[in-house]
Amino acid sequence: MDAEIWLNQLLARLDETGPVGQSALEYLRERKINVSLRAQPTGARWTARGHIELHPSCVDTMDDAYALSLIVHEVRHIQQGWFTALSVQGELEGWQVQFSFLKSLTGRYHSDPKLDHIVAELMSLPHTDRAALKRARKLMQDFAGRKYRIDLLPLYPLGREIRFWLSSGRASHDV
Repeated sequence: MDAEIWLNQLLARLDETGPVGQSALEYLRERKINVSLRAQPTGARWTARGHIELHPSCVDTMDDAYALSLIVHEVRHIQQGWFTALSVQGELEGWQVQFSFLKSLTGRYHSDPKLDHIVAELMSLPHTDRAALKRARKLMQDFAGRKYRIDLLPLYPLGREIRFWLSSGRASHDV
């Protein structure tokens, strides 16, 4: 199937997926966010210009439900803004929105039981606890592999991280 046709059909399906998908599609339309295909290390990403890029393998190897969940995930990051999106806290929220949406479409987080188990644990983690965010970072790399560089992001948005490190001498004992 032609990639552009597939992408247009995929976006049209967002409107049929319930409130989360409809909200994502509305946000894409209101903000004139372009969704395109581009090779990259992950399944999808948002760009500095506020667009979304899906990996071309989505066309041939991924089911539409998973591709739709990636779009919902990236929309959440654009809604969060740069500082939150570029933190483990923001990424955990993105994963939780994505996999909750995917489960609403398919009845499960992932078809592989090992990966389903990882996502189930991620879904249970709070966004407000440093230990939980450290656990989330490990689980995300267990799921996505070492090329998924969540380990380079601060746990919280950068301003909050800086305040944490400057307060109470924490920099010496919390990594």
